[in-house]
Amino acid sequence: MTETLQGRHIVVTGGTGALGGAVVGRLLEQGAICHVPNAHAAAPQHFPFADHENVKLAHNVDLSDSAKVEAFYAQVPALWGSIHLAGGFTMAPVEKIESASFAEMMDTNARTTFLCSRAAIRSMLASGTSGRIVNVTARAGLDPRRGAGMVAYTASKAAVAAMTVAMAEELKAKGILVNAVAPSTLDTPANRADMPDAAFSKWVSLEAAAEAIAYLASPANQAMSGTLVPLYGRA
Repeated sequence: MTETLQGRHIVVTGGTGALGGAVVGRLLEQGAICHVPNAHAAAPQHFPFADHENVKLAHNVDLSDSAKVEAFYAQVPALWGSIHLAGGFTMAPVEKIESASFAEMMDTNARTTFLCSRAAIRSMLASGTSGRIVNVTARAGLDPRRGAGMVAYTASKAAVAAMTVAMAEELKAKGILVNAVAPSTLDTPANRADMPDAAFSKWVSLEAAAEAIAYLASPANQAMSGTLVPLYGRA
């Protein structure tokens, strides 16, 4: 097995977002072909790789819709890896969390991760590929005491962490490696705007997060599976 991503097909959900752009950029540098599902009719203007020859955008893909997820993965040839960055965030005191808001967090974070992981696993098992799956949980998902004020988000990310470990254990005999990263606060323009008085230098850079994710998705990772990688920076 070669230890490069040259010519390998990798799905990146949430690939048009801030972290997604960094991850797609890192994968392209390593020669990967990136398949990016997009919930909208066109890629956002800030996405820098819309016209890249190795980026395959698919529009109007609802990742919480099982049929649409299966259809998207069915058209990806020779799937090697699947990286699941799509998700959402909300904060509210527990007494003010509506049932719909809780369900939205579970759909946006846990359900999309499950459906995309399942579709990727089906593809890899059908082709006999010992591929890679990388999910994104959160610091609060590993340490729920940090989830005060964001119970719904914390629960959904804890579910992602649990699924990651369970899937890794189930698939270890098949050679499919399943891991997740758990960032604290990512240094994104949106987070800077929301928290202008924070110490940005303590946050995790997008480049550092992308490097960790790309490694876990690569054939260079030959042994790590069921690992929840803390990306806490200096926080």
